[in-house]
Amino acid sequence: MSLPISFDDVKAAAETIRGVAHRTPVMTSRTFNQLAGCQVYFKCENFQRVGAFKFRGAYNALARLSEPERARGVVTHSSGNHAQGVALAARLLGISATIVMPSDAPASKLAATKGYGAEIVLYDRQTEDRAELAGRLVSERGLVMIHPYDQPHIMAGQGTAALELLEEVPDLDVLVAPVGGGGLLSGCATVAKALKPAIRVFGVETEKSNDWWQSFQAGRRVKIPPPETIADGMRTQQPGELTFPVIREHVEAIWLVSDAQVISTMKFLLSRLKIVVEPTGAVAPAAVFNRLAPPGSSVGVIISGGNVDPALLAQLLSSA
Repeated sequence: MSLPISFDDVKAAAETIRGVAHRTPVMTSRTFNQLAGCQVYFKCENFQRVGAFKFRGAYNALARLSEPERARGVVTHSSGNHAQGVALAARLLGISATIVMPSDAPASKLAATKGYGAEIVLYDRQTEDRAELAGRLVSERGLVMIHPYDQPHIMAGQGTAALELLEEVPDLDVLVAPVGGGGLLSGCATVAKALKPAIRVFGVETEKSNDWWQSFQAGRRVKIPPPETIADGMRTQQPGELTFPVIREHVEAIWLVSDAQVISTMKFLLSRLKIVVEPTGAVAPAAVFNRLAPPGSSVGVIISGGNVDPALLAQLLSSA
């Protein structure tokens, strides 16, 4: 079966974003290791530009547009981190950007996206379809659609996070990443299996946003109602059409964690590693923290982002 992306695509993306995206740090915690029962290496994409891994794919996709496409401008839909990634990449490349965002998106993400110079079009997550709205903008304005995850250049760009991690820690037994639309996990799994065919790769989502878990059980893309989860980056309703076959090919299983476990892990990461991680960014660490990884293994964990409103952070931590 021919898959949408290859390891060569990720290597090409790494060259495209070199010197523009940050090479983010890898951190460890002896206390976390002891509690998790394994050796954990955190790839900290909360230190990436715009505060999340999404900048990698966004810049890779926009940099590959032709001059006529750049002149038309781009549109995308996102709850926040992809919105910021596209907005910043567009500003750096001199491209106008329009972002369709839910009205209940975190205020900090709305403000940051607007601050990078993008036009924001709001929609109601419960009553409107963001893809349809973005599609209308493509038809009416001639904009170029930049899908938040179901696009090969996006997927390949996100995979550069795992490429860097495995360059720094080549002897990993396990790779764990969060999964919303699947762009990050598909890219990272492609890299991991190309470099280390025996590595075990797992995706993680919350119990309330379990479209991937259900889809793995059914063997097909299952659509769920709009999920109410603290992890706003994984409020997707269905796996991506392109990301699903890649993840089915390379990923062993999807793990589930509760919102309460996510919040507890956020608190631990702040108090022990001194890093601010948004709820979606704490999903993969929460799975390992709750001993879902094989005991004694060497585990790479992608912390996907750190964009969280200070007021919400204080509220969540006080309730943990």
